[in-house]
Amino acid sequence: MYDSTADAYCYAGTTVLRNKANLRTQELLDVFEHAAVLNRADEALPAGRMSVSHYRAVHRHLFQDVYPWAGRFRTVRIAKGGSMFCYPEHIPAEMKRLFGILNAEQHLTGLTPAAFAAKAAHFLAELNAIHPFREGNGRTQLTFFALLAEHAGHPIDFDKLEPATFLSSVIRSFRGDEAGLIRIICDLLE
Repeated sequence: MYDSTADAYCYAGTTVLRNKANLRTQELLDVFEHAAVLNRADEALPAGRMSVSHYRAVHRHLFQDVYPWAGRFRTVRIAKGGSMFCYPEHIPAEMKRLFGILNAEQHLTGLTPAAFAAKAAHFLAELNAIHPFREGNGRTQLTFFALLAEHAGHPIDFDKLEPATFLSSVIRSFRGDEAGLIRIICDLLE
């Protein structure tokens, strides 16, 4: 669970996020969210041009059945494991900056697998540090990464993904160590 200050996203007196099913316990919300997101993940993802609006559309698609704010940037400050994510007042500018770089780099097309892995790892590390949504950032990042990799001509093999190892490498990348994330991306490339 995320650390947050006065959080209008949660039911009063709890850390349970307000949700469309009006579930008031974390356990029930976790089960509902998991099933809803899995169902949406089986559908075609929104088409787009690898832009900020495309990224937001992916989040909205995945979480539309769970949260009324799906696809919208968060408005509260959050931290996880003692690491503070981008302040909400800076999210739009940081997302525009990051996706501007991605666009300038032609969405990582035309790169060798090693170069793609390095640039993709840096993109994911920065995207994780921004953490634009109140919930669902990791799943949206991974889904968008798959779209980006496919678009760049470097499809990934999710059967090789070890979630715990991937998560720990993303956490290390938050502190500037992208080497593990680069290795994992290289291993995931088909």
